[in-house]
Amino acid sequence: MIKQVLIMAGGLALLPSCLRDKGHSSITLNNIDISLDQENLLAEIAETIIPRTNTPGAKELKLHLYALKMLDDCYEKVDQQKFMDDLAKLEDQTHDHFGKSFQKLSGSQRRSILTHVENAGSNFYQIFKNETINGYLNSKYVMTNLIIYELIPGRYNGYFPVNTITTHQKA
Repeated sequence: MIKQVLIMAGGLALLPSCLRDKGHSSITLNNIDISLDQENLLAEIAETIIPRTNTPGAKELKLHLYALKMLDDCYEKVDQQKFMDDLAKLEDQTHDHFGKSFQKLSGSQRRSILTHVENAGSNFYQIFKNETINGYLNSKYVMTNLIIYELIPGRYNGYFPVNTITTHQKA
């Protein structure tokens, strides 16, 4: 009897992890509701803004999650609502122009639709692009590998060449 109670208690402890809703964002957001599909769309948009080259791209650095967290924590409700509305419009525009989802577009098609959205003054794209770039510039990768940090006033170089300026005035 005790053995069965313990097995049942263990099963109940594991039950919440089995019933996890797979349709929600992978991070906890308090003010906005992002589906997993929208999160994946934002990851692809971020990767289009900062693609992978010889440095990691936005998707690898998870900059879309940074941008979502910043939107959730630092922007007003009105801006959050405009962001969500414009995100839905982007999905509709992509289907109208190309007949397929953003994830299935080629790189040039992605850049084309994002340029169109940016020129239209989309609140969504302004916020997302700014936060993606901000996240990249403040990422651990950039701060440790690309920026050489020197404590102020910097190092002393006693051999630095100095140009002397001499002025001769003729009387």
